[in-house]
Amino acid sequence: MTLTVRQFPCLSDNYGFLVRDDASGKVACIDTPDAEAIKAELAKAGWSLDVILNTHWHPDHAGGNEALKAATGCTVVGPAEVSRIAAPDRVIAHGDHVMLGETRFEVIDTGGHTLGHVTFFDEKDQIAFVGDTLFALGCGRLFEGDAQQMWASLQRIADLPGDTTVYCAHEYTASNARFALSVDDSAPLKARADDIFAARQRNEPTVPTTIALENATNPFLRAPLLRPDIADPAEAFGAVRAAKDAFKG
Repeated sequence: MTLTVRQFPCLSDNYGFLVRDDASGKVACIDTPDAEAIKAELAKAGWSLDVILNTHWHPDHAGGNEALKAATGCTVVGPAEVSRIAAPDRVIAHGDHVMLGETRFEVIDTGGHTLGHVTFFDEKDQIAFVGDTLFALGCGRLFEGDAQQMWASLQRIADLPGDTTVYCAHEYTASNARFALSVDDSAPLKARADDIFAARQRNEPTVPTTIALENATNPFLRAPLLRPDIADPAEAFGAVRAAKDAFKG
C-alpha cells in the first residue's frame, strides 16, 4: 500500500482523516470538521499539510478550510458547492482526478445528501472516502437531493470492488444497526449488529467498512430486496430512507 491513513475523532461524532502518499510524503486532509484537532493530529504525526479534499460544503466538513489554509498554506480542492463556505482553489467534478504525490484519486459524483457531494477513490489502494453519502449500515439524509439522485450515487459506490476500504465521516453505526434490525432480519445483519454493539461498548470505532460488507448488510443498498412491493429500486430506497427518518429506536 502506498497510502497511509490516520483516522481520529472530531466534534461529537465526526471522523477526521489525514492521508499521506508514502512515495512523496505529500499529505491531504479529507474534509475539515475541526481545524484544531486536525492541526494536533498533524503535529502528532510529524506531517505538514499540502491539500484539503472536500467531499461537500457542510460546515462539519468544510468549516475548517480557511483556518487550515491560513496555518499551513495548503490548497483547497472540492466541488463548486464548497464556495458556500469559501471558494476552493480548484473546483472538481465527476470524472476528474486529483494527484497526491503518486496517489491518484478519482472523483465520483455522489450527490444526494448535498447536490454536489463527491467521493474520492484511490483505485490502486482500493480506498474510498465517501463523506456523508454512505455510512456503515447507513446513508446520508436527503437534505438537497432526492431519492433518484441518491440511489444512483449509492450504486456508483456499491459498484466499486468489494474489498474497497470505505472511510465514512461519522460514527453513526450503532443507531444505524438498530434501524437496520427493524427492517431486515437476515442472519448476516444480526451477526454484524452484535459485533457493532460490542465494539461500541468498548469505545472502538466501526469505521472503516468495506463495499462487500455494506452490499451484504446495509439496508439502503438492499432496499429493493427489503421492499419487493415497490417495483422501482430508487422508490424502494426512498421508502427505506423515509422509514429511517421517522425511526425513534
